Amino acid sequence: MYTYSDAMETGMELKEVRWERMFPDELETAIERRPVVYLPYGLCEPHGPQNALGMDALRAHAASRRAAQESGGVVAPPSYWHVHEHGIEGAWACERVGEVRPWLTAVPVWVFLKNMLYHLRAVDALGFHAAVVFSGHAGPFIDDVNDFLSIVQPHLAVRVGAIFGIGAESRFPDAKGSGDHAGRAETSVLWASDPDCVDISRAPPEGEPGKHFAMGERVRESDRRVGEAMLREVADGIARIADGLLAEYERAGPGPDALTFDGVEAVWDEKIRPRIAEMAAMRDVRPDQSPPPEDSVWRRNWKVRYRG
Repeated sequence: MYTYSDAMETGMELKEVRWERMFPDELETAIERRPVVYLPYGLCEPHGPQNALGMDALRAHAASRRAAQESGGVVAPPSYWHVHEHGIEGAWACERVGEVRPWLTAVPVWVFLKNMLYHLRAVDALGFHAAVVFSGHAGPFIDDVNDFLSIVQPHLAVRVGAIFGIGAESRFPDAKGSGDHAGRAETSVLWASDPDCVDISRAPPEGEPGKHFAMGERVRESDRRVGEAMLREVADGIARIADGLLAEYERAGPGPDALTFDGVEAVWDEKIRPRIAEMAAMRDVRPDQSPPPEDSVWRRNWKVRYRG
């Protein structure tokens, strides 16, 4: 495989991979060497009192940066506006977060997907061959995003793949707290991603009653070294996804011309808009959930319907 370190031997050394911090000549060199772009997405949401709210995007951005630094590519500016408040996610928040100010950066699923379509249009128009969508936030919309990408792919030359969350279930010997929201695994990964964004001293004593801002289990057993190993695995994994997309681009040959803004709107109106009402993110509850009570702050947007 042609690696970033191989490319560095042939010309200018690139010390920066974050799009917003690169100079034009650096971006030109980066796309010439490896035309891959990583698109990190996340959400500001409750992740226990010990973690900064932007955990989801912070982890996705950190893993993307590591992949680009080691294998090449460019990391797009992260987006902290994501799907929440309505449907299953609103019901989940009522149960796990409670009646507090949640500090969410939430948008409905159709806003999120339309923004993503414009993001993909932009990287396609700029000449990237592969785009890895990395959502650190996961939920019922995962199926919606995968369906969305399969629908829009024929309208793009850039090949697109997606990954969601941080797979951490096998990292702790007893597996407890590994896959739990804002538990020791997620906290460990954020600790490795951005140490300033974790403060274990803020966590309540183990077993203390309360929702604790949607905190998971075993938080005080979080381990930055374990987080480093998980972060490294994720970075290697998304770099391999990029390799596959680049190969797919070569096999596919010339793709369609880049969409214009009008073209984006046409694809949206014809292909995506008719599907919104049936999306997974639009379901009110899972079988094991209850609707938010009438007087809950989570009732306001829980049953929102698309009227576009």
